Amino acid sequence: MTKRSTGEKIFAVFNTIFLLSLCIVFFLPVWHVAMGSISDPLKVAATSGLYLKPLGKATLGGYKLIMQNSTIIRAYGNTLIYVVAATLLGLVLNILAAYVMSTQDLLFGKPFALFIVFTMIFSGGLVPTFMVVNKLGMLDTRWALIIPGALSAYNIIIMRTSFAQIPKEMLDAAKIDGASEVKILTHIILPVSKSIIAVIVLFYAVQHWNAWFNASLYLQKARNLYPLQLTLREIVLQSTENSIIADADGQDVMIFRPLIKYATIMISTIPMMVLYPFVQKYFVSGVMIGSVKG
Repeated sequence: MTKRSTGEKIFAVFNTIFLLSLCIVFFLPVWHVAMGSISDPLKVAATSGLYLKPLGKATLGGYKLIMQNSTIIRAYGNTLIYVVAATLLGLVLNILAAYVMSTQDLLFGKPFALFIVFTMIFSGGLVPTFMVVNKLGMLDTRWALIIPGALSAYNIIIMRTSFAQIPKEMLDAAKIDGASEVKILTHIILPVSKSIIAVIVLFYAVQHWNAWFNASLYLQKARNLYPLQLTLREIVLQSTENSIIADADGQDVMIFRPLIKYATIMISTIPMMVLYPFVQKYFVSGVMIGSVKG
């Protein structure tokens, strides 16, 4: 091991302080919302500022009201459907596209690659996309939130780079043994590409879990198909708590309005926080694919 210079030691100290500061900045809002969601609603209404601990006696009243409400439960179920369906569809399409683009003998391979990159810089725009979705009859249906964003040029490029690093000799040997393209993809390429697949799954899952804008455009009349994030937006920004929790059993729900906001934010955040640790070990190796040569 080489001895670090004074400059390197100073950099390490400042880098550690900077990263710790970032962690605190990112963690505090989540902690604030978590503490607010279990605080006494009267204390929350009378207190401003950062919550470092539950105010008053801890309560799960906000979560209980959410669990009693069919609108939020239905929105949660809709989001799970959109995330699972869109992630599976996007993963399959990206794997197929990346595998084709990674083959060195692909006819017009470079023009296809340039065309894919072109779509990252220029797109049809919001109005033409809406017109296409409308003409295809997908308005006010689940397909409007699943199909339009199924393919991602960025994800195709990342996965193509991963597939292209697999030794060509291994693929040639499989072809000599009589393996078909499908068998090569499923038995050789995919088993050694778990890292990049985990990264793409994470990208798609987070993208569709947090999405609300497309739902606000394409689900104009189908409120029963609203995802959780769009319902959360209505609660937080449009002050529709009364309609959201109107079926609470005779409780004075007005005092629970802040808790409803905090609790809804927490239940929309926790699944991604739980998912990330399981794919984190693949994340670094997956996103670094293609960054080091030789």
